[in-house]
Amino acid sequence: MEVMTNHGFRKTIKYLRAFIIISLIGFGCMLIVFLGILGYAKILGAPPLAVPQSTLFFANDGTLIGESNSGQKRYWVPLEEISPNLINATVSIEDKNFYEHNGFDYKRIMGAILADIKAGAKVQGASTITQQYARNLFLEHDKTWSRKLHEAFYAIRIEMNYSKEEILEGYLNTIYYGSGAYGVQAASQFYFGKNASELSLAESSMLAGVPKGPSYYSPLESIDNAKRRQGIILNTMVENGYIKEATAQKAKETTLTFVGEHPHKRVEAAPYFQDAVKNALKNQLNLDERTIELGGLKVYTTLDLKQQQNAEKQIEQTIANGSEIQVGLVAMDPKNGHVKAMVGGRDYEISPFNRAVQAIRQPGSTIKPILYYAALSQGFTPSSTMRSEKTTFKFDDGQTEYSPHNFNNKYADGEITLAQALAVSDNIYAVKTHLFMGAETLINTVKKFGISTKMDNVPSLALGTSGVRVIDMANAYSLFANGGKKVNPTLITKVEDYNGNIIFESNQEPEKVLDTAKAFVMTQMLTGMFDKKLNGYAKVTGNSLIDDITRPYAGKSGSTETDSWMIGFTPQLVTAVWAGHDVGKPITLTAEKSYAKNIWANFMEESLKGKPVKAFSPPKEGVIGVYVNPENGKLASKDCPVRRFTYFVAGTEPTEYCTDHLEHKEDKPSKKKEEIKDPWYKRIFKWGA
Repeated sequence: MEVMTNHGFRKTIKYLRAFIIISLIGFGCMLIVFLGILGYAKILGAPPLAVPQSTLFFANDGTLIGESNSGQKRYWVPLEEISPNLINATVSIEDKNFYEHNGFDYKRIMGAILADIKAGAKVQGASTITQQYARNLFLEHDKTWSRKLHEAFYAIRIEMNYSKEEILEGYLNTIYYGSGAYGVQAASQFYFGKNASELSLAESSMLAGVPKGPSYYSPLESIDNAKRRQGIILNTMVENGYIKEATAQKAKETTLTFVGEHPHKRVEAAPYFQDAVKNALKNQLNLDERTIELGGLKVYTTLDLKQQQNAEKQIEQTIANGSEIQVGLVAMDPKNGHVKAMVGGRDYEISPFNRAVQAIRQPGSTIKPILYYAALSQGFTPSSTMRSEKTTFKFDDGQTEYSPHNFNNKYADGEITLAQALAVSDNIYAVKTHLFMGAETLINTVKKFGISTKMDNVPSLALGTSGVRVIDMANAYSLFANGGKKVNPTLITKVEDYNGNIIFESNQEPEKVLDTAKAFVMTQMLTGMFDKKLNGYAKVTGNSLIDDITRPYAGKSGSTETDSWMIGFTPQLVTAVWAGHDVGKPITLTAEKSYAKNIWANFMEESLKGKPVKAFSPPKEGVIGVYVNPENGKLASKDCPVRRFTYFVAGTEPTEYCTDHLEHKEDKPSKKKEEIKDPWYKRIFKWGA
């Protein structure tokens, strides 16, 4: 045997020492790199776990009316709302050591490497649930080393910042189960028509097998492949101690029923309303568009589906197919501002422009109730009289003239009351009132009613020549209906994020902005458009609707050359309807001029069918009701041929009795007979007097 010399021994020691030093340096460098990675991961903090999820929109009864998504059905559910059977099945087949490792299963990795070497190809994966979750969240599914390194880094970050429960919840809500279903809730609903919390062991073990290959293991694609995969999963659950052999066998033998249909189809009920809701989410709640579309929000709205369908039906049935007339409709609850129905046009697919909230159109005579409310505040009463006659108003020392016209150029050529002027829509009376008070009075009053569009300081403002929005006019009339309380049009009652946390809840307090007594007096005057007792030189503007209505309404119609309006209300519902051409073309056909009125009447009658008939109740104080002669506004005795019960602000009621009937006694019998013929619902207009 050769004996090692001192020189050789020393040389060996030298090499060994160098190896140890280099190894220690290498180990130190690796340790430094590793610690650096951990430190960098810590500095970066928790990676966001949010993924695109479907935002759902609900009507006021909880019915789904719409869904926004990118083609991926995602509905996030917390871990406690996922069946334990599915959780155990998934962990058992995907990552049995999930609860023990720190993101990487090193034993499994070594086993996979050996298996791949033995087979000479990649035959076994070793990715943990954390790694798969990282890949689903942040990375592409290519098989490059770059992707694997990034996957590992994200896995480290996830494990450092989130609990096992949070990781598992995220994983189950993001993995793909085929057929557009992302996450366990969407998959459970698609395959079995139930929530993830309701899955049985048989269903869970079947579903847990799908992500391995959605096109191969889906029971809808191949029940045989799905059953084989289910059997493997059930066996692993037995091996890992989750279930007993007998339980597994029973699950294998269970016959399952598959639905194969997503419960939330991309419905488009009330598309104009949905657009308005999204706009409110953006501008009022300051949510970005991606969050609105893909944030997994649950948006609960004020929409009444029956009223919405009714509105769409009435528009479709009223407007002729060949007509170019467009329409805007808003119906709302005057007590709280909740918008119950909205139509922004006749065909959303052709024109998504929302005429209910975006279009600014001339309101015509529908502005007059606001004008006359201001007049009541300046001493006018329903019995205040002015001459209705063809009039030319001169301004600027006679340099400027303005000659308004009544409908069909008809005038009383005598005195008429404010109540009658409103009922027959006398333009001369309105302009005189406007000029008497000064233009600023109406401009300021319009603002008080919540109308924000610019008002021009011109005499014709009293006839509605400055543009407004349909939704703003509906809201303005709600102040009459609710006794003078301002409420903002409300589309959304509540918004939840994908975790079920409430991020918004409507809680507006009505603000009193009108005098209650004057608001009521104005409301009662607005019933006049449906009361033939106010017929004079012209018929009341609601004359064509009287035979079609079955309960007390207050309202006002309005028209310009290019716009037709009808706004009216009961204590339960206020509705504004506009009809006209988008381009401002004159409305020439007689039938088209009546569209707004007819849509309004039919909608109100249908929407309120089966609901109690409510009269407008006078406030407990501040008003007084008396019988007056509608022609002259004076107190009417029992012998007056025509008398109407009329409310006044207390202290402003007339004191002079009418004597006209004394000169026309021959008219008495026929007039009395006419009064007796009034149907029951007309007698309600007497306000219980």
